[in-house]
Amino acid sequence: MIFCKSKRAAKRTLENILPYIENKLFLKVNKDKTTVDYMGKVKFLGMSFYQNKGKARVRIHPKSIAKMRSKIKLLTARSNGWSNEVRIEKLKQYIRGWINYFKIADIKSLLKVTDEWLRRRLRMVYWKQWKKIKTKFKMLKDYGLDKSKAWEYANTRKGYWRTANSPILTRTLGNEVFKKLGYLFFFDYYQKAIGVN
Repeated sequence: MIFCKSKRAAKRTLENILPYIENKLFLKVNKDKTTVDYMGKVKFLGMSFYQNKGKARVRIHPKSIAKMRSKIKLLTARSNGWSNEVRIEKLKQYIRGWINYFKIADIKSLLKVTDEWLRRRLRMVYWKQWKKIKTKFKMLKDYGLDKSKAWEYANTRKGYWRTANSPILTRTLGNEVFKKLGYLFFFDYYQKAIGVN
């Protein structure tokens, strides 16, 4: 990838560099994949580029984000038959690998939004696992909810996804609860990976 200040300079550079690559370095250039384009449209190893205060910056390409979200959906699906312990380990492995690969990109805000969405998916998993009203009632009490509220919520008819974002469930199955259960989240591991406490 060669970055230039203008399209004209980029075209001139391309014309000059191709003979050098093919005749001096003896490398084959794929003409179909060799183009001059605005850096924001370019995808390279799952990343794209943008300009900020006159400098080129790296961000994750939308296709890579979509792929990550699809993988998280798969890892947090109730239909895969995994135990919570297996799910925790598989999520840990995926998050570590993903962060270590993409940590050079500007991803802080993306990770915070992704973690909120991931926690909501996990709350949905647990809510589905509890199934029966009695189980929901017991678990809500165990996680600190008073009897009347626990009983009221155990009987809710709201859908799983909607319930997963309710104030009661976000409180009973909050961030600290998931950390105690052994879950790893993107932003926490990112801070470790870049050496920030």
